[in-house]
Amino acid sequence: MAEKTHDQKQYKKMTESPVCPLILKLAVPTTVSMLVTGIYNTADTYFVSQLGKSASAAVSVVFSLMALIQAVGFTLGMGSGSIIARALGAKDKDSASKTFSTGFFSALGIGILITFFGLIFLEPIMNMLGSTPTALPYAKIYARYILLGAPIMMGTYVLNNLWRWEGKAVFSMIGIGLGGVLNIFLDPLFINVLNMGVKGAALATLLSQSISFILLLIPVLLKKNISQLKFSLFSKDLSLHGNIWFTGLPSLLRQGLASLSTIFLNLQGKSLAGDSALSAMGIFSKITMLIFCILLGIGQGYQPVLGYNFGAKKWKRMKTAFIFTWVFGTAIMLVFAIPLFFKAPWIMERFIDDEEVIRIGTRALHLEAFILPLLTVNVMCNMTFQSIGERFKASFLSCLRQGIYFLPCIFILPRLFGIHGIEAIYPVCDLLTCATSLPFALHFLYALSKGKLASQQIKE
Repeated sequence: MAEKTHDQKQYKKMTESPVCPLILKLAVPTTVSMLVTGIYNTADTYFVSQLGKSASAAVSVVFSLMALIQAVGFTLGMGSGSIIARALGAKDKDSASKTFSTGFFSALGIGILITFFGLIFLEPIMNMLGSTPTALPYAKIYARYILLGAPIMMGTYVLNNLWRWEGKAVFSMIGIGLGGVLNIFLDPLFINVLNMGVKGAALATLLSQSISFILLLIPVLLKKNISQLKFSLFSKDLSLHGNIWFTGLPSLLRQGLASLSTIFLNLQGKSLAGDSALSAMGIFSKITMLIFCILLGIGQGYQPVLGYNFGAKKWKRMKTAFIFTWVFGTAIMLVFAIPLFFKAPWIMERFIDDEEVIRIGTRALHLEAFILPLLTVNVMCNMTFQSIGERFKASFLSCLRQGIYFLPCIFILPRLFGIHGIEAIYPVCDLLTCATSLPFALHFLYALSKGKLASQQIKE
């Protein structure tokens, strides 16, 4: 009886409490989680950069490998999470439990396979990802520990999304946040005090991810969530597996293309400016991702609200949620764009003492600062369509920045403008992506106003 009352209370909160305060309440812990994750990723880059630009370049190379692992983890996490939220919104706890168990154990199994084959083909993979000969020894050391943590990393993404989509983001914040804080303290300890170099940064990342995994799993074992985790609930039904993968496909495309774009960026940058370009764009990526984490955190607070109310067919609440999150996210990005532009050289200097690296990174940050306030529309559309199960639209929008626009630009812009073309890659792609996403946002708002989503209820 107590469990049923708890479930009913959570349902009422997600479908009846005031929308804007609810989103903010959910967005605070998710934003903190994303920020801490971004900070400890940036901390790796910061401390390793002190070892020289070849070591810094190695982190940039391995980052694309991490993005591939994250792509699969996010796919299973976001795919199962979206289905869980809509199932709970429709008061179907059994489907939610089966989806959670299937997504979690699939993540662990695939993670083990990635570890096995990744370690066997380690050096060819590093070369394929764009490593220079000078960066290769560092890249191999760093990647070995990242591969060992692949199952843990992927399981963490599923657990993290479970808590977000059930509307209990505080558990997500605790798990991801404490693991991230640990990483920030372990980096200088292992790298500088114990003189472990790149190996220390990788080991710090592995340990922090393990702690996050444990902290996210403990409340599941204590049955603090609505969806149950049991291996017996792992589905043999291929349609459920397909539903999870296709619902999470936008995340796979977004993260997978991010990894692919990093590889091409490394290859092009290597041919133009060697380790300097790899290091500069790696630092640029970590800085902009740190800011982007705030926008993602806000969006992740919005998603479960949308998913629950879509399942409950409450279109007016969905419209309020969409407009509020769009305006709020845009305002936050504008706040960060101003100091990013004026403090770009100072920010780069905090990472590395190399004039060429600082010069390349500063120019890239200046360009990106102009685009930041526009990024919200693409993130909103992507998360919205993934939340309500409109897979084609969400997948298409996920492909824009890192695929449809990036791939032509990475070959055209450097050929026309040299290293300046490398610096302009992401700002140009972001601008084109936002222009393409805007009509989707306006059409979605129109459909909500006319109640046309009622005829588009997704059948699982």
